[in-house]
Amino acid sequence: MIALGADHGGYKLKEEIKKYLEESGIEYKDYGTDSEERTDYPIYAKKVAEAIQNKECDCGILVCRSGYGMTVVANKFKGIRAASIHDQESAKYAKADDDINVVTLGGDYLTTNEAICIIRNWLGTEFKGGRYEERLKMVEEIEKNNMK
Repeated sequence: MIALGADHGGYKLKEEIKKYLEESGIEYKDYGTDSEERTDYPIYAKKVAEAIQNKECDCGILVCRSGYGMTVVANKFKGIRAASIHDQESAKYAKADDDINVVTLGGDYLTTNEAICIIRNWLGTEFKGGRYEERLKMVEEIEKNNMK
């Protein structure tokens, strides 16, 4: 189950992503926004991050104009590993090496096709484990010590 969220700047791309997910038979929950009316990105990043923390969803996709604001907010939550992804190759490595569980996309910089290719690569890549798992354990220790 994918948690999906966007602010007004990412709304159009989020709606296109929903179409792709539906056509592909991939389950998702839409955490908003529901229009292009101005709103604040932290609201939706928080909803998606909490859905993953609460195990309502397995991973997330967030869209704002740049992808960066959503990344910052999502990474404030324990267990969330968010990255702003701009191409297919980085999507693959984000998942394989760092087990990124939230992809953030810049609606102003990606076409629908580019975003779908990113999502397809991210979802289709397996986490390598091994030494990469050891590094994630280090990240978890840092979270434990620094996120109260």
